[in-house]
Amino acid sequence: MQLQNVSGFSITLVDKNNYNFFPPLLYQVATGFLEPSSISYPFRRFLRKMYNVHFRMGDLIEILPSQNRIRLSNGEVSYDYLILATGAESNFFGLENVRRNALPMKTLSDALSMRNTLLSRLEEASRSENKDVIKKLVTIVVAGAGPTGVELSGMFAEMRKNIILKDYPELSGTNAGAIYLIDRTEAVLGPMSEKAQKYSYETLRKMGVIIKLGVGVSDFINNVVTLSDGTTITTATLIWTAGVTAKTFEGIRQEVYGRGRRMQVDAFNRIEGYENIFALGDTCIQTTDPAFPNGHPQLAQVAIQQARCLAGNLKLGLSPEANWKPFRYNDKGAMAIIGSHKAVADLNKPKLFFDGIIAWLIWLFIHVMSLLSFHNKLRTLYNWMGAYFTKDRYFRMIIRPGGQDNAQPK
Repeated sequence: MQLQNVSGFSITLVDKNNYNFFPPLLYQVATGFLEPSSISYPFRRFLRKMYNVHFRMGDLIEILPSQNRIRLSNGEVSYDYLILATGAESNFFGLENVRRNALPMKTLSDALSMRNTLLSRLEEASRSENKDVIKKLVTIVVAGAGPTGVELSGMFAEMRKNIILKDYPELSGTNAGAIYLIDRTEAVLGPMSEKAQKYSYETLRKMGVIIKLGVGVSDFINNVVTLSDGTTITTATLIWTAGVTAKTFEGIRQEVYGRGRRMQVDAFNRIEGYENIFALGDTCIQTTDPAFPNGHPQLAQVAIQQARCLAGNLKLGLSPEANWKPFRYNDKGAMAIIGSHKAVADLNKPKLFFDGIIAWLIWLFIHVMSLLSFHNKLRTLYNWMGAYFTKDRYFRMIIRPGGQDNAQPK
């Protein structure tokens, strides 16, 4: 943290969870590749030596700008300056049946729920003698061909090849189910280069993933996914990675919200119309950066760089007139992993493209280094190396909260 132990600053960190987690690796928890503790870390342990930083666990209910206070689910907190960095949530585009029945993946709870659901359905399929029921239970549809959708599809394809039939010999002869990747656009990994799109598309097809582009999901009910072209797919499992939307807050004027419900901010990430409230990352849209006149991509690197810029500005004095620097995003590129030594990497400085094992190694290095603690880095690297050499994953346990461990899957 840029403001830790800096004289003159007293910081209260508020979060509904008591831990930090690394969203780009959620899908690996959902598929049993990593355990939750590999990508998460308790806030209070992380903050032990940050003497000017305090933690408060609670849900943000309302912002009271005129009083410089926020109302939480368990009390109130006063502020001189408020910084909102609350990320985004799944956008179901008004598809109510999809919202109710699909599996999202935005939180650690979502990832654990998905792992439980997928493993429970495999267990149910292994007990069934009805081929139609088995097909429904083991077929997976992933909506959204961005990095998360591509990475999930590749992971499922490798699990089908290396794990499922070994763990569930009862499913032998069923081909362990089909994997569909659906997207309304005409390319996988739309924001990346054409080389990355082509490599990813061809690699996924070779791995057995059925890719449907130019169509979207229009409904999901009674174990049937209906696509926008009228075709249907029978499945119990629709995984939703097709879009995100920012969160809204009681107390912030409605006219502040722009595209995707992102709050409009100035060059210093200050919310328009507010002197002392700022927004960072996915929750804001900033159009003052000359290289990104339509706003920045909703990526972790944007949020990290905005936070560093704002922290540096706050050190200069508590007003833009004190030589504050406007935010300018340094786009370092994008990456996506598809499977073991199968990945793509677009690097911007210098302008380079990598695929295959080189891109895979770059992806591994960047993601390990991005984890919060040495403990997380070491544990994740150990798990990855074990999975690489054994072509297996170890964390395929169905663990239910609330004393439901003995419950049988429906």
